[in-house]
Amino acid sequence: MQLVAVFIAFTITSMGFAKVVDSTDTAAKSDTLRVMVWNALHGANDVTQGAEKALKIIRETKPDVVLLQESYDINDERPKLGAWLASELGWNQYQGESTHLCVLTPLELETTFFHHAWHGVGAKIRDAKGREFLAWSIWIDYRAYITYALRENPAITDEELLDLERVGSNRLNQATAIIKHLRESGQLEADIPLLVGGDWNCPSHLDWTVDTTRVYKRRRALPLPVSLAMSSAGFTDTFRMLHPNPVQHPGVTWSPMFRFKGKGEEQVDQCFDRIDRLYLKNPATPKDGLTLQPTSAHVLPVVWEDENMATIDREFPSDHGAVVIDLEWAKQ
Repeated sequence: MQLVAVFIAFTITSMGFAKVVDSTDTAAKSDTLRVMVWNALHGANDVTQGAEKALKIIRETKPDVVLLQESYDINDERPKLGAWLASELGWNQYQGESTHLCVLTPLELETTFFHHAWHGVGAKIRDAKGREFLAWSIWIDYRAYITYALRENPAITDEELLDLERVGSNRLNQATAIIKHLRESGQLEADIPLLVGGDWNCPSHLDWTVDTTRVYKRRRALPLPVSLAMSSAGFTDTFRMLHPNPVQHPGVTWSPMFRFKGKGEEQVDQCFDRIDRLYLKNPATPKDGLTLQPTSAHVLPVVWEDENMATIDREFPSDHGAVVIDLEWAKQ
């Protein structure tokens, strides 16, 4: 019984909750930047007063930037979620022609960028001290999720799993298209920091390791191509930079809402992964010598709601955990 209690305590405190920081004063510090990456699930429409609950969470978290996915119309009656949140907060937002992606911030949107209606929108943002950075909200293909494939067919080979990333879905093509757009637009080699965050719909090679295969039923130690493509392009996974051990700090974002699938004899366990991530690329020669350095990271909600609670009654209105990363401006 003691061993079970220890395991439960470990699960609650470490299931993606890394280091929880006091959000009441972090964003107010002039040399810090708090970034929140969040897929809000169907415009937060699946939960009663979901938009209001999303607003409450953002107010409590006090981010300087929210990179939002699934910013859809609110119950077909109000504007898209990102625009409504910005109105309520008195913030700026850019969704443009995107179906569901939004950059939301109280800071100045100096310039906005569009890559694809489904896959990427961005902005050049300036803070009160005139410091600039680039921030992108992205989303890539959800189909052929490899952890589900491993659940359904434990005998699937490593190569077959990798093929799901490379050709069974469009994830790798879409990720490399985002990288290509950033390179061709000059943003990949800009003299200011570049942030790319969103719902990647796939795990990271930094999480699917030999050690995590000993903890999770559905893991393999694999060179997962999407996260490797970001690494090859010079990006740092901010959460994993701060918490390099995926066993101690799994950072799970999928899924705090749906922890099993089906009912009765058909019921199967959910697959837990860190599919929502924030990547950072600092310039080789930064403007004014300034870079952004990650200082802390956590995932919301800190405590998961009862798995048997009806979706419509939940306080956390999304099936994705929200990634919250604190960064600090530093002289190179």
